[in-house]
Amino acid sequence: MNFGIFSQKNYYFLILTINVVNKGILLAHLLILNHLYQMLKELFSGNNQSLLYVVSAIIVLIITHFIVLFVLRRMGKNPKYLMPIEAVKQVSKPLFIIFLSILIRLEALRHVLGLEEYAYWFRKSSTLLFIFAFTWLLLSVIKIVKRNVIEKYDAGASDNLKARKVVTQFNILERILIFIIIIFAIGIALMSFEGIREIGVSIFASAGVAGIIIGFSAQKMIGTILAGIQIAVAQPIKLDDVVVVEGEWGRIEKIMLTYVVVQIWDKRRLILPTTYFIEKPFQNWTKTSSEILGTVFLYTDYNVPFDAIREEFTRILNGTELWDGEVNVVQVTDSKLDCIEIRALMSAKDSPTAFDLRVLVREKLITFLQENYPDSLPRTRLKIEKEGLSENRSED
Repeated sequence: MNFGIFSQKNYYFLILTINVVNKGILLAHLLILNHLYQMLKELFSGNNQSLLYVVSAIIVLIITHFIVLFVLRRMGKNPKYLMPIEAVKQVSKPLFIIFLSILIRLEALRHVLGLEEYAYWFRKSSTLLFIFAFTWLLLSVIKIVKRNVIEKYDAGASDNLKARKVVTQFNILERILIFIIIIFAIGIALMSFEGIREIGVSIFASAGVAGIIIGFSAQKMIGTILAGIQIAVAQPIKLDDVVVVEGEWGRIEKIMLTYVVVQIWDKRRLILPTTYFIEKPFQNWTKTSSEILGTVFLYTDYNVPFDAIREEFTRILNGTELWDGEVNVVQVTDSKLDCIEIRALMSAKDSPTAFDLRVLVREKLITFLQENYPDSLPRTRLKIEKEGLSENRSED
């Protein structure tokens, strides 16, 4: 019984202790909050208003940055927009640098750091940083748009004429735009310095002889760039086109801003300026279509059976996947003193396939004549009259 009374007293004492501790903790919290309030009041009063502006600006920029990223991610999830979700990382860094350049330009930041006398360098750094970040952003957007447009076309398909046109145009225009944007960005950055601006104004003021000299010196470069633009618009060549240039057969591997790389059939590379394809004639086997005709010439004796050759030629074409089923013609195209010329005409889906088909047909037709009509192979005849030979012998 006494144990119960003792336990009840202990219970009341424990409750009282807990209440006292809770009130003490609450009072401590109030004192801490009051102390923090006094500190913030002193910090943001009077001379410390600039710090409040800086903190507010940082908070606003961070919130704006995350809002922009959120919008970009939402656009990336929506298929009707061009911006894919993986492109967000490409634009997030230049956007962050743009926000940072705005923050550096704030007068309140210089006041907080006590660097008011360096205002010129803060503004100049902010300007250069903004130009750099905005240029980076433009280049990233150009690459994103190009990649999204090109992904809609399959350049590896058999009928890839339209895809090669689009890829060629966007590759050349991308390089031209990048070149122009970088030149303008460097020019704007340099003109932001007063000394360089004065030099530029003086040059423009006396742009007579200097302009002529610069024009002559940059004539080739400007002509090359204009040739690149003309190739992008008129498209005399496209990527993966089969061409014959300088007596060499090959494919267009790269079209750069100032030169073109042609991959020769034996893996060599022929480097030509872009002006070459504007000023000089060349062969383009895939200008309008990748389909091409192949020919095989045979030189046989006059007693060759033409119908048998036509039947064998048809059988060879039907037995291979290299033939596209369009053209199948055997014609006698010439007759000479000791032989006749037979042309076998066939079609294929592209020039490499046509080459393989021609090799196959030539080999099969020669084998056919050797095994079945060996007398039809070219030969030289010599006819000797017996009467003339006998008279000569009698005179002897």
